[in-house]
Amino acid sequence: MTSALAAGVIGTLAMTTIIKTAAEIGITRMDFALLLGTAFSDNRRKARAIGYIVYFLIGVVFAEAYGAFFAIVGHASWTLGALLGALHAIFVATVLVSVLLPVVHPRMATPETAANDITLIEPPGFLMLNYGRSTFLVVLAAHVAYGALVGLIVRL
Repeated sequence: MTSALAAGVIGTLAMTTIIKTAAEIGITRMDFALLLGTAFSDNRRKARAIGYIVYFLIGVVFAEAYGAFFAIVGHASWTLGALLGALHAIFVATVLVSVLLPVVHPRMATPETAANDITLIEPPGFLMLNYGRSTFLVVLAAHVAYGALVGLIVRL
């Protein structure tokens, strides 16, 4: 097992735990597993299981990308990883889930979708504010933790 793969596993577990805990205690309504999984199934229970698998795989792939970045700059540290995590969170909250995901997600509502058309998932919106005012801060903290762990674990 490469260090980036191990870092991806550990970082993704931490990120997932932070976001799920925040949702369970009412800080956010964000559920990345459900958001991703409903792209594959309209059964919420199955969707959440599929979503966790997809989310986990994405986390591992991103850790490999972080590892490649660390190799290019010749340095890996928790501080550099945390900075990458913050940039990653900003991209996720401003472009990925608010612009790109609604375009490809078959069950996500859009301004052009009627309420009775299909089973719909509420779009996260800019900075994911549709899922609660604190959602971006939760996602930012989770991604910073992910990046810091990946930066700490990856060995060049």
